Amino acid sequence: MTPSQPLNFRRIAAVLAAAGTLFWLYTFYAIAHVAPGDGTGFQWLAVIPLGMIFGLFFLPAWLLVAIGRLPRFTAALGVGGLIAFAVIWTQLLQEFPKTQFY
Repeated sequence: MTPSQPLNFRRIAAVLAAAGTLFWLYTFYAIAHVAPGDGTGFQWLAVIPLGMIFGLFFLPAWLLVAIGRLPRFTAALGVGGLIAFAVIWTQLLQEFPKTQFY
């Protein structure tokens, strides 16, 4: 039997940051496919809080992963960012028309 390897928090943080970045990019695609409604384009205002979450949680996470500092904090930052995305996205889905997002 070999001893178990310790958790690699830097790798976990990188995966969490990648997941958050990919979800943030997906939100642009999803918002682009929202029914136009009244044609004013106000659905694009949803980009602002999503971009703020990306900027506050995932950009620092990528920076900290790149320089290799504070890996546990960076992983926690990534988890917090994913939770924030989940909260905001579920609220936005309630506001968007129900014709897509299968």
